[in-house]
Amino acid sequence: MSLSDAEIKILVQEAAEQGARKALREIGLHDDNAGEDVRELRGLLEAWRETKRTVGQTMARILTTAILTALAAGIWVKFGE
Repeated sequence: MSLSDAEIKILVQEAAEQGARKALREIGLHDDNAGEDVRELRGLLEAWRETKRTVGQTMARILTTAILTALAAGIWVKFGE
């Protein structure tokens, strides 16, 4: 038995589609809501990344303000007397 290139291509494509459907079913993304679920997960991930970025920036500002305040207090104590 021999298969033509076109038949092999069709078999491989069908196998790939069945594998993809099985993988999506196993992770719960096989229904009509799957697209919305993925968009929502991406939105949550982006929000998490933005939150981490904002927390990092806030911590840097707090540290900078604390250092500058300590320096100002030291200068005031030294020269303010």
